[in-house]
Amino acid sequence: MKLIYYLLFLIFFPILLNANTITHIKIDSTISPASATYLKDAFKHTKTHNSSLLLIELNTPGGLATSMREMIQDILNSEIPVVMYVSPKGSRAASAGTYLMYASHITVMSPGTNIGAATPVNLISIPKESQKDDKGKKTNKKENTDKTAMEKKIINDSIAYIKSIAELRNRNIPWAIEAVKEGKSISAKEALAKNVIDYVANDIKELLTLIHNKKILINKKEIIIDTSNANILFFAASWKTSFLMKIANPNIAYIFLIVAMYGILFEMMNPGSLFPGVIGITCGLIAMYSLNILPFNYVGLLLIFLGIAFMIAEVFISGFGILGIAGVISFAFGSVFLFDEKTLGEGVSIPLIMAFSLVSLAFFVFIFGFLIKSRKNKTVSGLGTLIGREAKVVEAKNGTYKIRIDAELWNAVGEKDFSLNEDVIVEKIDGLIVKIRSLK
Repeated sequence: MKLIYYLLFLIFFPILLNANTITHIKIDSTISPASATYLKDAFKHTKTHNSSLLLIELNTPGGLATSMREMIQDILNSEIPVVMYVSPKGSRAASAGTYLMYASHITVMSPGTNIGAATPVNLISIPKESQKDDKGKKTNKKENTDKTAMEKKIINDSIAYIKSIAELRNRNIPWAIEAVKEGKSISAKEALAKNVIDYVANDIKELLTLIHNKKILINKKEIIIDTSNANILFFAASWKTSFLMKIANPNIAYIFLIVAMYGILFEMMNPGSLFPGVIGITCGLIAMYSLNILPFNYVGLLLIFLGIAFMIAEVFISGFGILGIAGVISFAFGSVFLFDEKTLGEGVSIPLIMAFSLVSLAFFVFIFGFLIKSRKNKTVSGLGTLIGREAKVVEAKNGTYKIRIDAELWNAVGEKDFSLNEDVIVEKIDGLIVKIRSLK
């Protein structure tokens, strides 16, 4: 009988062990395709380890709507409860993060965090409808405060989307509409009072205590959450996904873009250096991928290239520094306009832009200028120093000669006959053969 109990224990022990397993992940960046991939991998991890709950620690300024919707679909179709926790203190669930919070089965925030500002941003600037006045001049048909038809469609679509999610999760619908329509944002305490979130917790331990025995309805089936003796398994993103999440940051993408331009330009100025070229091309490919997944402004990119062109022109043209100043201004404005902060939740850091602008000016005006000027200087070493030097013919035989230069003997040829001990000038060097001409 004891043997039977022992066998049953061995069979059911793994199941009992994983009964309260919780998968824990952290999303601490802009919502991007990499974030969506990370969440999909996390759901696979929950199935592999028979997790009863997925805990997502969130801190995001927002991100791409396409990636956000993909993540929301995964959450809404999840077979286990999803707990979204805005943490640590000082974090936020802005823009796309608000939608993710509304979509989760249980939402929790740390004190000192905020949620909201979910107004979508139209990436394409659409001109206002215009009409001509009595004098034939074009005037705006609507006031500047009016939204274009496309903007209205985007707003209405976003309102309908978050409203449907709020209805599904039984959350505050009026505030959700305000967050989208007016860009409102509230603190954790206000969110709890307004039924935007379920709990406020200082840490994960307190969170697990609060949600213990909470009833959740998934696929019309009631599930009671049991967090007693929970085994929390942290699931880290793969190196590839982690890297893609990092380069989805506008600051990182910007750094790769500028380093790529530096490397390629330096390699063009010094062919054969290899190291700058390899670094430049590698960073360039990474920057291209970043720009492919991040919405960027072509005007901003062109202004950066124009700024670099002005700074290079300053090296060749004496313009009293005007081109250099114009280049720095163009470079700085292009960097500011490159990524839309309202769309991604964050743009390129202003101190980073200022630092790169000044470094670019120094790089192109001083280093680049030094390289250009050094090429105009006379050669001071190597075979090139022999050209134009006087030499003496020390041997003449059948149209070939030996000449002496600084105690060295060189084989030489010439277009005319030279006599022994005649003074000549080195005209050209072809391998180890010197071409000479008469001194006169």
